[in-house]
Amino acid sequence: MTIRVLVADDEEMVRYGFRMILEAQPDIAVIGEAEDGTSAVEAARRLTPDVVLMDIRMPKMDGLEATRILLSRVTPPPRVVVLTTFDRDEYVYEALKAGASAFLLKASPPEQLAHAVRVVAAGDALLHPAITRRLIKDFARRPTPREGTPRQLKELTEREVEVMSLIARGLSNGEIAAKLFLAEATVKTHVVHVLSKLGLRDRSQIVVMAYESGLVEPRGE
Repeated sequence: MTIRVLVADDEEMVRYGFRMILEAQPDIAVIGEAEDGTSAVEAARRLTPDVVLMDIRMPKMDGLEATRILLSRVTPPPRVVVLTTFDRDEYVYEALKAGASAFLLKASPPEQLAHAVRVVAAGDALLHPAITRRLIKDFARRPTPREGTPRQLKELTEREVEVMSLIARGLSNGEIAAKLFLAEATVKTHVVHVLSKLGLRDRSQIVVMAYESGLVEPRGE
């Protein structure tokens, strides 16, 4: 199956570069481009892409607001990969809160872009390792929140809580399997259960909830 991608960036040369990278892949097709957040929303409604590559800083409407609209008002909602030259903490957090499934720096190698598109199209999430570290540092600076354990987390089994905590630390399914001495397929099953019980869409939302709920306490790494 071909993954249909919409590229949203206010720089024409950047859009051209992304198109060249992605169209060199046999399983990915760029079906449209947008130069600002408003046109990205309009194009997504018209073209129904599987994945939207979304720049953050754009005129008329920024990528964060466009992402919020796409994921709350467009049916079916696409997966969103946020790409930016800026790796500031507030952008990471706000992109995840908006519902982005992946957050990559524009300086990332071309192969990571294609990989991110495939990962999110398959229903998973992807965070650049540097982004995960910055997110953890951001939460480490925040006041200790939360009173008690959220009701949803009480529905998780002990193993599911453990898996959720490790996801929040940035571990992949394979790494979690090795750490817990489980089969990777078993870890995937636990992840599916966590997503279902908490009403979450993907791993990025698991990360946000794990820190916001206090399940994982940042160590400032």
